[in-house]
Formats: sequence, C-alpha cells, structure tokens
Amino acid sequence: MNFKIKAKGHENVLSLHKSTFEITKDKDLSLAGDCIIGLDIDKSMEDFPKRFKEKLANDDTKVIVELRTPNASDTIEGYGHHDLTLSHPTDIVCRKSTFVCSRTLMIKSNKAAIDLNRDLIKDLANGESMDVNIELI
Repeated sequence: MNFKIKAKGHENVLSLHKSTFEITKDKDLSLAGDCIIGLDIDKSMEDFPKRFKEKLANDDTKVIVELRTPNASDTIEGYGHHDLTLSHPTDIVCRKSTFVCSRTLMIKSNKAAIDLNRDLIKDLANGESMDVNIELI
C-alpha cells in the first residue's frame, strides 16, 4: 500500500535535527526549522485513504519512506502505532522516538533529518522538488 506526495525545497533547508524530520504544507521556512526538509506539500495526512490510516495505526506495520530529488534519494524505515491519529492538516513528522501526536507519521525511524543523504539535502536547499513515497508493509 503506497501514498505519494510532492514537496518543494527551500534555501533554508538545513536538515540538522537529531530525532525527527518533517514535510509541511507551509510555504516558507526559517533557519529555526532544522527538521523541515520539504515544503508546500501537495497532500497532507487528511488526504490519506481510510484503509491507509487503519494500516498505519497498527504497531506491527512497517513504514518505508522514500525521498527522491533529481540528483539523490534516501530511504527511511520506521513503524506505525495504535495511537496514531494521522489528523494534522499541514505537517507530517517521522520520529526516531516513540512520541505520538497528530503530526506523527511513524515512530522508531532509523533516520532523522541529520542522517539523511547530504546530496538530497543539497538539492532541497537549492530549491529542487522532492517526491515522497510512503509504503506500508
């Protein structure tokens, strides 16, 4: 089961956060947002199909997020959780921790913003677009 999102880069993408990374519908980014890697996303969690949300809200569901820019890609793995509400209208956050809120897509992620492929981050900082594919297993 897959869900695809388009995101845009921004000159202030730093990707330095040690426990999360985020994509958002916001169109602007300050230097304080060091976990945000993609902006102006074309879909949010509100757009996830019901079956997709039901599968994500399961502790045994493995979540694979593939990020792809014109010159690089990266793959991140984590897990769903029974307490996920998947209801935030603008933000999608992947977390290394087990913290859950309306913005959380997955927990126990094997990568945070600081761990992502630096060529991918360079593309995003140069304003390139990014394809985000979320696969549930």
